[in-house]
Amino acid sequence: MLRRPPQDFESEVVSWLPQVRRYARALTGDAAWADDLVQDTAERALSRWSAFRPHSNLRAWLFTILRNLYVDQLRGRREFAVDDESAPWRNLEAPRSEVDGLVLRDVERALYCLTVEQREVLLLVGVEELSYSEAAAVLGVPAGTVMSRLSRAREHLRMLLAAGPAARPCTLTVVSNSR
Repeated sequence: MLRRPPQDFESEVVSWLPQVRRYARALTGDAAWADDLVQDTAERALSRWSAFRPHSNLRAWLFTILRNLYVDQLRGRREFAVDDESAPWRNLEAPRSEVDGLVLRDVERALYCLTVEQREVLLLVGVEELSYSEAAAVLGVPAGTVMSRLSRAREHLRMLLAAGPAARPCTLTVVSNSR
C-alpha cells in the first residue's frame, strides 16, 4: 500500500509551484507544455516523496524533477525549430512602454536562441536565483561547469542582443548526453 506524503510536505510542494511554473515556462517557451511539465513534476514529487531527503532544498529537488522530465520529452521530440511566426515571444503581451516591450521581446527571442544547456543555467542562476552549487545539483554537473556555461550564456546573449533580430536564426535542439 502506498503511503500519502505528510500534509506539510504537500503544502510545501504546492508553495513552490509558482516558481516551478515560471522556470518551466521560461525553459519551454510554451505555456501548455510548461503547465503539463509542472503537473508531471508535482505528481512525481508527491508520489516519490520518500526519496526526498529531509532538510535538503525542496525547490532544487523540484527543479531537478522538472528538468529531467523536460529533457526526456525533448529527446522524444528529437529536434524542433522555432520560426518567427510561431515563436513563444509572439504571444506575450508587451509592457505599456513600447521601448520596454521591444527590449523584452528581443531578450526573450535571444534567450530561445541559446543552447538548452546555456538557457537552463541562465534561468536557474539568473532568474530563479539558485546558487552555483544548487544549480549544479539540479543539472547534475559540477559547479565549475555551471559557472562556465553561465559565462558562455551571458556572452552569447550579449552577442545576440548586439547583433539584432535579423541575425538570429533559432533552432532549439535536444540536450546532449554529455554533461
